[in-house]
Amino acid sequence: MSCMNNNFLPGTETKRKLTEQQQSFLDALSTKTKGNVKEALVIAGYATTSQSAVVDSLKNEIIDVANKILATSAPRAAEKLVEILESEDPIPQVGAKLQAAQTLLDRVGIAKREKLDVTHTAAGGIFLLPEKRDVIDVNAEDVTPDDE
Repeated sequence: MSCMNNNFLPGTETKRKLTEQQQSFLDALSTKTKGNVKEALVIAGYATTSQSAVVDSLKNEIIDVANKILATSAPRAAEKLVEILESEDPIPQVGAKLQAAQTLLDRVGIAKREKLDVTHTAAGGIFLLPEKRDVIDVNAEDVTPDDE
């Protein structure tokens, strides 16, 4: 019996067992250091020279941390969009704030929805063709015009 690898299916990946040091690094990355990898390495007890090896070994978990940070920031981004919309007063750096909020919402899956208009605008009705008939096999002759 062969064992099938289903890693390509969404939602079928299994969480691997992390060491206490790896988990400490990920926790520090998402909270205490606000995403600063070097500081998270120090807090978890890694040497700063091991950054490349740690990031390579935990890249999927680091991406999960980033996704969680974006997801928890999505309500603030949505609130900022509404605040900009409803504000009567000028807002400093409104363009940058608006773009950042829109980008964050796009990345967590809250994107503007596009509608596709599929209306039929043909003016005529249905045209029915007669049944096909068999072609009559007739031999044709070469004819030359009389003017020649």
